[in-house]
Amino acid sequence: MKIGRFGRDGVISFGILDADAQEWVILKGDPLFAGYETTGERVGIAAVTLLAPVIPRSKIVAVGRNYREHAAEFGNAVPEEPMLFLKPNTAVIGPNEPIAHPGGNVDYEGELAVVIGRVAKRVTAANALDYVFGYTAANDVSQRDWQKSDGQWGRAKGFDTSCPLGPVIETEIDASKLGIQTRLGGAVRQNSNTALLVHPIPMLIEFISAAMTLLPGDVILTGTPAGVGRIEPGDIVEVEIEGIGILRNPVVAA
Repeated sequence: MKIGRFGRDGVISFGILDADAQEWVILKGDPLFAGYETTGERVGIAAVTLLAPVIPRSKIVAVGRNYREHAAEFGNAVPEEPMLFLKPNTAVIGPNEPIAHPGGNVDYEGELAVVIGRVAKRVTAANALDYVFGYTAANDVSQRDWQKSDGQWGRAKGFDTSCPLGPVIETEIDASKLGIQTRLGGAVRQNSNTALLVHPIPMLIEFISAAMTLLPGDVILTGTPAGVGRIEPGDIVEVEIEGIGILRNPVVAA
């Protein structure tokens, strides 16, 4: 089931994409926080403006160096345990919203994102997927100069517009083996599969929830594969994940 969040006539709504992917079935309520029911109302996909399918009320937990080839391309070792950092919810934008390039050297990083659906504290890998609401695509946009100079990643990966999410949350998919591709101006730059994650999703949830409580609407960015590269104002970057869709964002000067 593909759940989207969108605006129409000044109202923000959630909807389920119908089987033909031509209409949204409008929902009453918030699927992540308050439950929902279908209203019977439908609206064509062209009549709405897609928004980020989730704006975390708490946090975005991101994982670094979780594909071996990506670690290697930067000359880094693969960490024995997941390397975590946080991004603020103010970094989130949705499909087709512009990435505001802050200047300097800025990279795209296409990733699979996990959306948490239940409070998760010290869960085990064996039951970790019970706490997942669904999955979406993400772009962990990174300012490399700040990342190098600051010695930590808060500013470099947390600036406004540095976390595009979308286009939808897919709730019924096996995320253990999904193709992931990033294109810049239509040219393929990243082409990999989530089967190559060093630390798979259940292990990530176990590890993270042992340190911090995960709340409904929290997002985990699972790491980027090899092939990251620069973006500049005027570029269009697309992250496509099998079974989820294409997250497309233009790049503009901040």
